[in-house]
Amino acid sequence: MRLRTVLATLTAGLAAAATLTAAGPANAHPATSTAPDTATNTAPSKACSPAVSLDGFSDALDKTTFDGAFVGNFSALALDRDGSLAALSDRSSLFGLDAKTLAPKSVVPLADENGAALDSEGLAIDGDGTRLITSETEPSIRRYSRDGKILDRLPVPSSLLVAPAGRATTNQTFEGLTLLPGGRTLLASMEYAISGDSAGIVRFQTWQRRHGRFALSAQYAYRADSGLGVPEVQALPDGRLLVLERGFTTGVGNTVRLYLADPRHATDTGGVANLTGQDGVRLVRKTLLADIVNCPSLGATAKQPQPNPLLDNIEAMVITGRAKGRLEVLLASDDNQNAAQTTRFYRLRVRV
Repeated sequence: MRLRTVLATLTAGLAAAATLTAAGPANAHPATSTAPDTATNTAPSKACSPAVSLDGFSDALDKTTFDGAFVGNFSALALDRDGSLAALSDRSSLFGLDAKTLAPKSVVPLADENGAALDSEGLAIDGDGTRLITSETEPSIRRYSRDGKILDRLPVPSSLLVAPAGRATTNQTFEGLTLLPGGRTLLASMEYAISGDSAGIVRFQTWQRRHGRFALSAQYAYRADSGLGVPEVQALPDGRLLVLERGFTTGVGNTVRLYLADPRHATDTGGVANLTGQDGVRLVRKTLLADIVNCPSLGATAKQPQPNPLLDNIEAMVITGRAKGRLEVLLASDDNQNAAQTTRFYRLRVRV
């Protein structure tokens, strides 16, 4: 979402996907401004918290183009079956990136059934290679082929549709998307509360694969921190989730926090009309892993006020592997194609 105004089972052998090198992408062409690639810039302390450390970051793709497309506006990341990265732009483009260098390798335009642009926000890649992509204007979830052809569309509960059809607010709907272990359950996270629910309580909707198609299934409630929304979720092999929470304050900058969340004992809220913190509704339990403001800056610079110059509008996340008992997690920021923001990738190690 443009915030300025407001694993499936882990694949063995993909640890290299988390390695960001200092080399810039060979096929990316600088636009009007560039930022230095600082992927190898390190500091003695890399700890963000006892559970999270920052291995490095890269600004290599900031304000670049590829095949005539602006490289940025990233809202989601996913691992493709060949080990490469898929990076979704909220301006209706899906990029293929080299997992080591981040160099763009391909770009596929996306559109709805009428050929109109999407506000594409969430991304998951199914076992057969099809792309599940959310658009938060309706909201919707569509299945696309690798070449961008629409295959079908998933049902959405009426309450989660944008008003007046439902109770959601445009640009505050499906932001995160992930396939749970085994690939039979899909989960999408709303970014903010719908009308009638208490502020901060957001709904996580799931779909279950039945006879080859996804059908509506359980729904859960998650309480975000005050003033923050949920831009991304990623499933762990045991059914728990990594959840990003994010907010922006003019003149102060971004807040980005990483949580471990457990929906396995939460109440199915699909039949609960209004979520107001009432008794009998068990929310998704969450545990803070790290507030990114506490990460070392590693020499990062910011183009606007930030409590830590490392921070930007982080809203994309993917688990790329596991090493030495920790998850390797890649984050990316959405620069909104704005000169005051940066397209930045972050490499984390997370102990859960």
